[in-house]
Amino acid sequence: MTRRDSSLVFRLERLDWNAMRDSLSDRGYARSGRPILRAAECRDLAGLYGDDRRFRSRVDMERHQFGIGEYKYFGRPLPSLVERLRELLYARLAPVANAWMEAFGERARYPALLPEFLARCAAAGQTRPTPLLLRYEAGGYNCLHQDLYGEIAFPLQAMIPLSRPGADYTGGEFLLVEQRPRAQSAGEAILPAMGDLVLFTNRYRPARGARGFHRVNVRHGASRIRSGRRYALAIIFHDAK
Repeated sequence: MTRRDSSLVFRLERLDWNAMRDSLSDRGYARSGRPILRAAECRDLAGLYGDDRRFRSRVDMERHQFGIGEYKYFGRPLPSLVERLRELLYARLAPVANAWMEAFGERARYPALLPEFLARCAAAGQTRPTPLLLRYEAGGYNCLHQDLYGEIAFPLQAMIPLSRPGADYTGGEFLLVEQRPRAQSAGEAILPAMGDLVLFTNRYRPARGARGFHRVNVRHGASRIRSGRRYALAIIFHDAK
């Protein structure tokens, strides 16, 4: 284990995972409440954006009517920090995902470790890595969406801002909207600090009702950037076709 890896493990272990699991189940998202990436690590990751050799594809959001901005999917090998984060977070979240499957009455279960899950993705023809960097300029935004790339999908994902709200940019809140059955949709606007971890459902979460659990559909996006430039790291656990 490298020194940086050991430090990252320690930072994640310090989080209140019981509270975060409860927040994920009750509200569809959870925040770390403290940075898990240092400022220098955030700057280093954002600095990769200009190196096209690190990425497998670039998406112009306006061209596809996804919003205004762009993002790039990392190619393999993933940056070591991104790969380790993906592995460590998956291991923490797999029990949550399995509890959700049980609440839905589904038999499917997720493996305890990421390599085993990615092997399932590969068997379904999903072999392209999905962690990505997003970049927004003033006026940019991201429409509400869900990140599903094939038959196999993990129900949770992560986002870490790599820029400082109020200093590097203004606006750009992270948005979550729940489409509740037979009721109006409910939204959340979140403005985490640089390096903070936001975990959220990328499709649906279980909600308890009078007759047991039901599915609540959730979409996410980003509000308009009023000034500056905003970078963010998104970690999706399933690979794409």
